[in-house]
Amino acid sequence: MERNERDDAKVENDHDLEDDHGGFGSYLFGMSETVAKQLTEDSDAFKNPSLSWMIGFLFVVSFLGLFSAVPLRKVTIIDFKLTYPSGTATAHLINSFHTPAGAKLAKKQVRVLGKFFSFSFLWGFFQCFYTAGDGCGFAEFPHLVLKHMKKVKAFLNLPKSSLLVESTYVGVGMICPYIINISVLLGGILSWGLMWPLIDTKRGDWYPADLKPGSLHGLQGYKVFIATALILGDGLYNFFKVLSRTLAALFFQLQRSDATGALPIADRSSPKTSRISYDEQRRTQLFLIDQIPTWFAVAGYVTIAAISTTTVPHIFPELKWYYILVIYIFAPALAFCNAYGCGLTDWSLASTYGTLAIFVIGAWAGASHGGVLAGLAACGVVMNIVSTASDLSQDFKTGYLTLSSPQSMSAFKDLGTPGSQYPAPYATVFRNMAILGVEGFSSLPKNCLYLCYWFFGAAILINLIKDVLGKKRARFIPNPMAMAIPFYIGSYFAIDICVGSLILYIWENIDKAKADAFGPAVASGLICGDGIWTLPSSILALAGVKPPICMKFLSRRTNAKVDAFLGS
Repeated sequence: MERNERDDAKVENDHDLEDDHGGFGSYLFGMSETVAKQLTEDSDAFKNPSLSWMIGFLFVVSFLGLFSAVPLRKVTIIDFKLTYPSGTATAHLINSFHTPAGAKLAKKQVRVLGKFFSFSFLWGFFQCFYTAGDGCGFAEFPHLVLKHMKKVKAFLNLPKSSLLVESTYVGVGMICPYIINISVLLGGILSWGLMWPLIDTKRGDWYPADLKPGSLHGLQGYKVFIATALILGDGLYNFFKVLSRTLAALFFQLQRSDATGALPIADRSSPKTSRISYDEQRRTQLFLIDQIPTWFAVAGYVTIAAISTTTVPHIFPELKWYYILVIYIFAPALAFCNAYGCGLTDWSLASTYGTLAIFVIGAWAGASHGGVLAGLAACGVVMNIVSTASDLSQDFKTGYLTLSSPQSMSAFKDLGTPGSQYPAPYATVFRNMAILGVEGFSSLPKNCLYLCYWFFGAAILINLIKDVLGKKRARFIPNPMAMAIPFYIGSYFAIDICVGSLILYIWENIDKAKADAFGPAVASGLICGDGIWTLPSSILALAGVKPPICMKFLSRRTNAKVDAFLGS
């Protein structure tokens, strides 16, 4: 592989895309005439962005994710005990402001959180001074040990920035279970270390050799769809597992009037066991007292779905009402998959599910019936539903840990032009996906669909093995959902979160009491400090303030060439 993995991840699918759930840098501008004219295929199919229809569209589709997440909040927060690292970090930050006066431990926790919050914030501030151009800054720090192992690096595609870790990912690693972090690392090794380099050797055989790096006809197609297959296999298995248990409990409840089986839904309290701490019992009790009724969530979903099915086709005539109806039938399962995966790894893969919608609806509509615009619009519907579900689940986790009521949680002309200040590169990527979608899955690169079948089956098989082995042994089995994350977005963060796990593991072995008391505070400080730095950095970017220095790391040979050039 000629380019390093971090560069691939930035070009093809940077994780920042996951924050663009509204589609303002992806599918919405993928519909625009500016982006359409950049491509030779279907350049006449476009719909220019306008506040009037964009506000209406986002309004009628965004609430569906809220109603999808409400009925399953008990499953994700109480039964599965998913971590939701960002929600957990936020909760610890909030709790630090409301500690009882005179509590020595609480004061110490606040001080620890403040120290690491300040460190993370100032580290982000310091780094920004050296990022004046592409390939600049500490993020490009090379791995000195492996830099000279050219053959190993060429085959394993090792990241070059694996010594200077990012504080956010270290904090996430300290909160996530060990097996989740190890699963992410295994997924990175399997995909970027083995599969992608091997598939790259098939260039010219399995797919044309002259394709651009982001083309879904080439290596990127394998990355997107194999990751999607793993995610769907794991998510759907757990969805139907919960559904089957719910139906079984309901059956016994109807058969026996004195049955005590608890349904894994929000309107039933969790069974109490003596092993649960008093704090956990108190949190669970308060979390389940002030409920948003399940019947209300179901009624709200049906009502908004009916309104949306009627309204959206007027905004996008290419997106027929029966396309939308099919989406809304499957949307709760996809929302659960995304909320479940986000709870495990803190990553919302809304764009992955949006990509799936592009291909299914685009292929169904066909090129002659506006399949490109239909696919992009369907992508927007799915992305808004699944992203809202995961975001709301994060908030529920925060509310659970802070003993809050669940009911209370609830101008540029050159935009999209290459080379401008706001090129919106992912808009072109999403439009290319839509163009590929109308051609059908047969246009995917060779053997891609077969590999998807294998990985979908592997995800189900792994979950079956975990259920058969029982809890004691199952904790050593990797999680397919976590393994799929680096397949899609790159594995550059896998080392960082494993560093977080290693720090916590060593700390627990040295002093478990302090690790239990201060570990969450340290992790929360690292996550929140780096996160809050994005606010002033965004303000500086909007104000046009640019970093003063570009710091690059060059090899000895490259540096000699630069010196020779400057000397001449």
